[in-house]
This record gives sequence, structure tokens and C-alpha cells, in this order.
Amino acid sequence: MLRYTDDLSTITYEMLIGFFAGWPNPPSPKNHLRILHGSALVVLAIDDHADRVVGFINAISDGVMAAYIPLLEVLPEYRKQGIGGELVRRMMQRLGHLYMVDVICDSDVVPFYEKVGMKAGTGAMRRNYERQSCEAS
Repeated sequence: MLRYTDDLSTITYEMLIGFFAGWPNPPSPKNHLRILHGSALVVLAIDDHADRVVGFINAISDGVMAAYIPLLEVLPEYRKQGIGGELVRRMMQRLGHLYMVDVICDSDVVPFYEKVGMKAGTGAMRRNYERQSCEAS
């Protein structure tokens, strides 16, 4: 059975194995858990039968005006089931009081975010791929 929660109290790093598929230097499950704990808000999709997190979204926010959604991911074997859209819907509901909620994503993902009520925009970004794993240097 799939359930959605924002409660990290019972989440272990072992429940986060398999995320960041295709990343050349992904965060470890331990660092993934640190990322979630450091976020202002998270929403998790959990498969209780498999006892694992199968999707997640997180937000960084000042809680007053703005939020940024840095990560949204669903495990490959759970994609195309509406989980990503539900994660975004639940996060946007939690962030609905804010003036701005931003996502920076690749252009091929923009239509997905437009389907959930966001608009394409412009942005700028910097990526330090040597730090992608979140390991201390």
C-alpha cells in the first residue's frame, strides 16, 4: 500500500536506496537523509509493503515569501503511476500561502510542472559537480 507523509521520524537511510539514478556522482542514502532533514518541508511516498520510500519532494523556504523545490524523484519502477504529480500537489498545497515557489529543471521536465499549475520561466544556476555527492572535501 502506498501512503504519503511528511514525517521523517521513522525513515532510515536504508529506505532511501535507489534514488538519483543516472547521476554521475549521487548523494549516498545517508546524505540523502541529511538533505531531507535539512529541508523546510518534505513529502514522501512510501510503499509500506516494501518498507521503502519510493518518491520524495523537498522544499527550502523562508516560510514567509519564497520557497525553492530542489528535488523531486520517484524510483524508476514506480514511475508513470501519478506519484510525482501527487507529491507536487501535496507540496504546493503546503506552500500555497507563499508569493513564489520556484523550480529549476531541465527543459524536458517543464511540461510536467506546467500540468501541475506552474509556469515556465527563466533562471540562472551554478552547479559544482565535484560536490554532487554531498561528501566533505
